[in-house]
Amino acid sequence: MTSKFGLKAGGLVLAAVGLFSPAPAVANLSFNLSFLSGTSVAAQNAFTQAAAAWSAVLADNITVDLTVGTATLGSGILAQAGSEDTLYSYSAVRAALGMDATSANDATAVANLQATNNLRVLMNYTTSNTNGSKSPLAYVDSTGFNTANIRVNNANAKALGLTPVTGNLGGSCIGTCDAYIAFSNSFSFDMDPSNGISLGFYDFVGIAVHEIGHALGFVSGVDVLDTNTTGNFADDLFTFISPLDLYRCSADSALQNAIDWRAGTATKSFSLDGCDTTLATFATGQMVGDGRQASHWKDNLGIGIMDPTAGTGEALSISERDLIAMDVIGFNRVVNNSAMPEPATALTLVFGLAGLAMARRRSR
Repeated sequence: MTSKFGLKAGGLVLAAVGLFSPAPAVANLSFNLSFLSGTSVAAQNAFTQAAAAWSAVLADNITVDLTVGTATLGSGILAQAGSEDTLYSYSAVRAALGMDATSANDATAVANLQATNNLRVLMNYTTSNTNGSKSPLAYVDSTGFNTANIRVNNANAKALGLTPVTGNLGGSCIGTCDAYIAFSNSFSFDMDPSNGISLGFYDFVGIAVHEIGHALGFVSGVDVLDTNTTGNFADDLFTFISPLDLYRCSADSALQNAIDWRAGTATKSFSLDGCDTTLATFATGQMVGDGRQASHWKDNLGIGIMDPTAGTGEALSISERDLIAMDVIGFNRVVNNSAMPEPATALTLVFGLAGLAMARRRSR
């Protein structure tokens, strides 16, 4: 099974201090990078720098296999990432998260995970909706295959000590890989962020860091539901709950002791304790939500590298909340690594999601 994420053109201002420190000498997270023919040396070097940015802050002794290249992408799309993923039982993922816990945030997150084999999930728009077929009104689902299983990006599974099913993304990869990332050949990129990002150019390294973030597991299956709100699918077909979705909640879901997996405009929080404490907010969906894909932070709040917007002349930076999210989905932070300064202002640019639809599951 694969999922794809794309990046579209627009604009956002972020503070960019401390992102591009060299990777430490210890065996932290490492990347096996394969570059398709036609990828320039400058692009290869810049992407290697982006991978080093994650290696500098994540301490997992694993290797993530990525294939990188350039391609003609859809209109306005700067870059796109497709990831291999594997389906595991929720109980297996919960146990793996418990075994992997190394930080105070991990301890809080694991202590507040639902302790049953089937999750309680607040959702809508399915033909199984107790409020009426395909109703936007929410209902709680706690039975079936979709609530008993978690879909985990292969890189995330490696970090959790799980054994993922390998693949090559339908031949997109050089050999087997965990993800394939393509950059558009229709835009101008600044390959060297050390002296700032030139006006009229996009931050190649920052965009690569963002796309690698998706490959590592910053994804939400709510995008599948959102994409298919006009379809005719029972809830049991939506086997796309991700590890990050375990920390997706709202005031409504907290009352139901559930995660919030609804498509729509209601505020969705990133919380480690069932919405008692909100650390950030998520985007809510392109089709019936706020216009931004759910696999991102809420737009125009400057939350981190996984924001849905960026732009020409702007440098992109990993933030403390990006690192907390990576920590609680199964990665381990480098000890004593300093938090990145929070972004200050925002303009317009969209990190878009493409191709993550039920049609992909039906053809599996």
